[in-house]
Order: sequence, then C-alpha cells, then structure tokens
Amino acid sequence: MPNHLYYNQVELRIRYGETDQMGVVYHGNYAQYFEIGRTEWLRSLGATYKQMESDGIMLPVISLSVNYKKSVRYDDLIKVKTSLKKMPTASIEFDYEILDASGEIVTTGNTILAFIDINKKRPTRCPKYILDKLQI
Repeated sequence: MPNHLYYNQVELRIRYGETDQMGVVYHGNYAQYFEIGRTEWLRSLGATYKQMESDGIMLPVISLSVNYKKSVRYDDLIKVKTSLKKMPTASIEFDYEILDASGEIVTTGNTILAFIDINKKRPTRCPKYILDKLQI
C-alpha cells in the first residue's frame, strides 16, 4: 500500500455464518471486515468510537467501495490491512487490503467517513487528539 501515512493489520478467521450457500464469504460481510480494521486502527492510536461519541462526535461511513479478486471460505484465516490514505480533515479516508493465509490479496476496498457533531448534526473537524497522534 504505497503512499499511506499509517496502517494497522488484524487477523480474522472466517466464521461459518459469514458464508453463503456456495460456501464463500457473503459479499456484504466485507464492510464488517473493513469496520473491524478501522476500529483496530483507531485503537492502535489510543482512540475508540466510544471515546469519540462521549466527546460528541459520530463517524458515519459516507462512501464504500469493494473490489473482489478471489473468494475466501469458512475457516480461512485472513488479514485485514487498514491504511490511512491522507491526513484527516472533516472526513477520514481508509484503504483496505484483505489477504489470505498465503499473503495473496483477495479483496481491496476504500471507505470515507465524516466527523459529525452529535448535537449539531453537522460536519466537524477531526479530533485534535487523533491529529496529534498522527504528527509523530
């Protein structure tokens, strides 16, 4: 993932309930894998969704794209690599790579999330404590 400012990686095992009738991961589950990736990315900075919500900030997804390259199946071990694409402003953008146990990229994706003031229901800037962590 070239030109990315910061990335994190989490390993997951595919559960039976995440697969479809054909025995492969149902396409809608990839958004959940991306969510796990970015939640752990935030946690690696010392931040959580819970903390942001307590501080009055929501972080809804405003854009999601997924590119499927190869199927994964029940009990497969995958790695979700989550990379910050650029420094956050009123939004934050992530790129994802999902790799199989051999290290082959099976899925790529991208999400954009907006920082929203819970009370005003309006966009706001990225919290300073996240920006401070990214200035390292």
